[in-house]
Amino acid sequence: MTTDCDFLVVGHGIAGATLAYVLRERGYQVLVYDPGQENSASNVAAGLMNPVAGKRFALTWQAAELLPFATAFYRELEQRYQQSFFTETPILKIFGSIEEQNAILARSADNPWGDFVAALDTTDPGLPGVHAPFGGAWLRHGGHVAVRELLASMAAEGTRDGWLRREAFDWSQLAFGPTGAEYAGQVRARHVICCEGAAAVRNPYFGWLPLTPNQGEVLDVECLGLSPEQVLNRGAYVVPMGAGQFRVGATYRWPPFADGPTAVGREELAARLTVVTDLPFAVTGQRAGVRPAVRDRRPLLGPHPTVPALSFCGGYGSKGVMLAPRMAVLLADFLLNQTELWPEASLQRYKALQPVGVH
Repeated sequence: MTTDCDFLVVGHGIAGATLAYVLRERGYQVLVYDPGQENSASNVAAGLMNPVAGKRFALTWQAAELLPFATAFYRELEQRYQQSFFTETPILKIFGSIEEQNAILARSADNPWGDFVAALDTTDPGLPGVHAPFGGAWLRHGGHVAVRELLASMAAEGTRDGWLRREAFDWSQLAFGPTGAEYAGQVRARHVICCEGAAAVRNPYFGWLPLTPNQGEVLDVECLGLSPEQVLNRGAYVVPMGAGQFRVGATYRWPPFADGPTAVGREELAARLTVVTDLPFAVTGQRAGVRPAVRDRRPLLGPHPTVPALSFCGGYGSKGVMLAPRMAVLLADFLLNQTELWPEASLQRYKALQPVGVH
């Protein structure tokens, strides 16, 4: 028996899950393929939404639009599934030295961060267990998403209602025709969307895109007495998970990748945590995943240059939870002929990289 759908989505990480949700909410028939890997980047991530980040302490791209959009989106999902997924919480960027403090204070005169920096402390804020002798910058409108739990709830619905198939997708079984695509003699779709994350580097249609995957590891730790009222950030993020539990991350490693968590990653993250707190802690878990990063740190959205019924959605790197909701709506609007893609997010900016004669 052949299944007909409007959109066939390959991948149910944060990119594919949000896009499939948006399309279904608009009344379209969506079928999703995903093998359900425990070590996918989305399942490993702490789900941090941070408006100001990086060594340069720069405002995240499109933060003023992405953050409120994502917040509203995750609140909507909380209502749908009657679960709590998003925690809005202050983020304290701890100054590592008087020089760093002075540099950020000097930049603050131009207010480059808009409304996202609530205050700049020049002395220790006195948080329980936190080592911050030079103070720090307090960020607002950020927080963290329980990505694993969110995806599990969406997947449970998909399995129950039949729109999610827990199996690997074989791209060699996909054929395109004048009215769309056919897959393995089982599925007919008007349009196919690749949301495979870092695995897209091996995709026969999109392997030419400049994805530069990197591996990240996170630790789950128990640290009783450490302030749970905010996310801490100094060389690593420390995200409160409740009841004295925290998630610490993340490492960045370029290929070749280790097969799963490493002792080196564990030592690196533990060392970073000791910079933030003098309190004893116990490691209760460790995970590793591979992020789908792009060289210019912008998403990749849009149709394949030569296959009209095929599109790509991804390249979110370490900012998946913040990017995914707005990018899902942006791509859905484009596919339904309602708006144009943002030029900075369109994969057409890399069209010249597609080899001649290749998909």
